[in-house]
Parts: sequence; structure tokens; C-alpha cells
Amino acid sequence: MGGILSRHSSSRHPSSSHSWSHHSYPQSPYARPSQEYMSYQHYASPPQSYGDRASSSGKRLERKYSKIDDNYNSLVQVTEALARAGLESSNLIVGIDFTKSNDWTGARSFSRRSLHHIGDDQNPYEKAIYIIGKTLSSFDEDNLIPCFGFGDASTHDQEVFSFYPDERFCNGFEEVLRRYRELVPHLHLAGPTSFAPVIEMAITIVEQSRGQYHVLVIIADGQVTRSVDTEHGHLSPQEKRTVEAIVKASTPCPLY
Repeated sequence: MGGILSRHSSSRHPSSSHSWSHHSYPQSPYARPSQEYMSYQHYASPPQSYGDRASSSGKRLERKYSKIDDNYNSLVQVTEALARAGLESSNLIVGIDFTKSNDWTGARSFSRRSLHHIGDDQNPYEKAIYIIGKTLSSFDEDNLIPCFGFGDASTHDQEVFSFYPDERFCNGFEEVLRRYRELVPHLHLAGPTSFAPVIEMAITIVEQSRGQYHVLVIIADGQVTRSVDTEHGHLSPQEKRTVEAIVKASTPCPLY
């Protein structure tokens, strides 16, 4: 999935979880996002000042969470189940897949349009963002959401890009949706697909938030790239790096 079919030039430069500390990371308040697409700068992982977000709410992961069933009839039931399972508050991080496979998948399942097609009605990604926002936003106390894209022609399977050139967070899911619609027309879908860059970025955010509990939401159309040349019993480079990132995120990082 997500083969490299587009290498169009882009003014956007990717984010690296290793160099984020070179930039300031403004928190709030937010100016209304410009309707004009802006050129991206080099991004990296959040600076130590990101930890101020954690100190403002002062909550840490102090308990184990129970299993959450997945048989529900409404978003309200999902939210209530999360609360019963012990989720009191969390910070959200969103990663969105911009690989070429979204065109191929949409050709089969979305009236021959890309899953990222921007029109009068919501596309599958917009619907997913809306549902996630309705379900999880009540647990996010500050409502500030770091949003990243991956798999486009500027990042491929190596890095991520921030939704804003100054690296600021989106203020609520309404802004996530608005900014998504602004960005999509300027992106060139590419690949291959790897979840590792966005997981690594989330780990950096959590580490520099002084251990605040976070939920990373990855919205994608399919699995990590596995080449037909990958031998049976072996992992592709993208699978291997993704597995390693998941292992790193599992302990002791409070990231789900």
C-alpha cells in the first residue's frame, strides 16, 4: 500500500522527532487559521517548554485501564465506556495518512474518488475526524490537538509534517477539520506507508510533557507497506520500524 508514485515538488518541509527542540512551540490563544496555504518550515520534536501543558492540568497516568468492549450503538455509549474503564482525562494527538493508496482504495469504495476528495459532503477522513472528536474531545481538558500528516510526497515513510507551519496545535476538532480541508488540495499523495514517524513524534511529545497521558489516533486507509519481495516470516523495512516504534511507545511511555 502507498507506493511512491508522486514526487512533485512541495514548499512544505517535513518534521523530525529528533530536531523539534530547535523551535518554539506556541500554545494558545490561536489566531484564526488563514485560508491561504502557507509554506512549511522544518519541524522537529516539541521543546522542553511543551511540558508546561502537563503542569497546567497536573494529571498523570496513575492506574491501569480495563478492557473496553467494541459493541456499541451510539457515540454516547462509547464515551461512557471509556469513562467506566478509567479514562478521566487525556491529551490527543492525531496522525493522518496521505499515501497514494487512498486514491486506489477510493476508486473501489468511494465512487472512484480519492478518500481525501474535498467536496460538498464529508469524505471518509472527515467523517472519522468528526466521530473521533465527538467521542474523545470531552476527555481532552485543554482541547489543544497536535496534528500531523505522513506519507505524502514530502515525507514518504520517513517523517511527518505539522498541520501548521509554525507548529501550533489545532484548537479543537472543528479546527482540525477546517485545517484538513485547507491542506488537502496542496498535498501530493505518495508513500510507502509507515506508522513509525508519527508514533515516534508522539513519543517525543509525551516524553516532553512530563509523563502526561496521551492518546495517539492514526487515521489511515490500510496497513503498513509490505512488498511482494518481502520473504515469508520477515518484516518489510516499514513494518520493522513501525513495530519498533510501537514497542518503544508501550513502556514506559503513557501513550495509547
